[in-house]
Amino acid sequence: MAKSPSFSCSACGSSFTKWSGRCDGCGEWNTISEDTGLSVGPGSKSLGSKRGAGITLSDLRTEEAPPPRTPAGMAELDRVLGGGLVPASAILVGGDPGIGKSTLLLQAAAQFARQGLKTIYVSGEEASAQVRMRAQRLGLGDAPVQLAADTNLRNILTTLETEAPGLAIIDSIQTMWLDTVDSAPGSVSQVRAAAHELTTFAKRKGVSVVLVGHVTKEGQIAGPRVVEHMVDTVLYFEGERGHQFRILRAVKNRFGPAEEIGVFEMTGAGLAEVTNPSALFLSERGTPSPGSVVFAGIEGTRPVLCELQALVAPTPHSQPRRTVVGWDGGRLAMILAVLEARCGIPFAGLDVYLNVAGGMKISEPAADLAVAAALLSAREDSALPADTVVFGEISLSGALRPAPQTENRLKEAQKLGFASAIAPKGGKAYGSQGMALNLMSDLTGFVGEVFGAG
Repeated sequence: MAKSPSFSCSACGSSFTKWSGRCDGCGEWNTISEDTGLSVGPGSKSLGSKRGAGITLSDLRTEEAPPPRTPAGMAELDRVLGGGLVPASAILVGGDPGIGKSTLLLQAAAQFARQGLKTIYVSGEEASAQVRMRAQRLGLGDAPVQLAADTNLRNILTTLETEAPGLAIIDSIQTMWLDTVDSAPGSVSQVRAAAHELTTFAKRKGVSVVLVGHVTKEGQIAGPRVVEHMVDTVLYFEGERGHQFRILRAVKNRFGPAEEIGVFEMTGAGLAEVTNPSALFLSERGTPSPGSVVFAGIEGTRPVLCELQALVAPTPHSQPRRTVVGWDGGRLAMILAVLEARCGIPFAGLDVYLNVAGGMKISEPAADLAVAAALLSAREDSALPADTVVFGEISLSGALRPAPQTENRLKEAQKLGFASAIAPKGGKAYGSQGMALNLMSDLTGFVGEVFGAG
């Protein structure tokens, strides 16, 4: 039986069983064409009787030397990369516009170039003169970085093959275009094709390639998700416009731990590394007030202390507001439901606002108990002691589950001068000499003992 033809849109990548003049997915006209490429998936065209070459197999006991790394000279960047830059690796860096991606990569390019690694910086958004002005403002005017301003990927790849650099930075992937793809720059098909060409070039020539990607309003890198699967490492550069702190987070890393973070501070002379993030996030914390709780968290392999702030107030609206900054709004709704169902503490008719101070974003479940403590502190108008940290996961039954790496959390808190901690029972609390531990088994006991409510 003959295989029916398939069609796809070159602008958004949507698939169709028949041709039409207008794409139902993105609304563009004359962008749908028939897929003629060979594939080896189910239902695809047969490869015929031609045999391929054999593949050399090896077992899991085969020992190979770890890949060599080139340190960036920036400890925070090296931490996120897993120890340095790996040759022939493809790295995707995403972040909001104006957050400092180009500044970070220009500083990194200057550090690599000064260590003897031939570095080329290709900008598709700015002219070379604009990049030089930024470099002079950052004090990097004497760095041996080679600049180029172009968006034609064919020209860029020819130049990289001729120059043979050790590191190539492409800013940004959404501005690159291939003349073999019939769509506008920034479209799904152009981004996919450009990322594939650059990643293949990196593996074939042994050149490390860094791609800069814009993000959507949902915070995801714009373009097809297949780009994140192509590259070896995906980094997100996070931060709030109103704060000077910036966080570089690894969400994927084939050469190091994922969820590792590096912390930077935006200054007039560029991005400065922060060696002690906990002290920085707590530097603006003043006299203890209701709704303020210090959470001892873990980001990657690093313990980080930050302040959670909550505000609970009567609402003039029929539907109470639930506003969250830096945490998961769905998890906040869960905590409120558990407090009402298991502890008898209602939040109906009350607006709830929760904020993670300093522009930090928290995703680990161990923040549950700290959030509950901040909410109860704000509702009861009762401040927790200034020298107390809180952490632990809350289950739907109201039980408290121990958090991983309890010892590291307590050591970091003790190093910063905290004298007591509230945590679930069952966690390994080694290394907590000098700290008073208040271990809880369920949320009801926590509410009754700490706040005298329940």
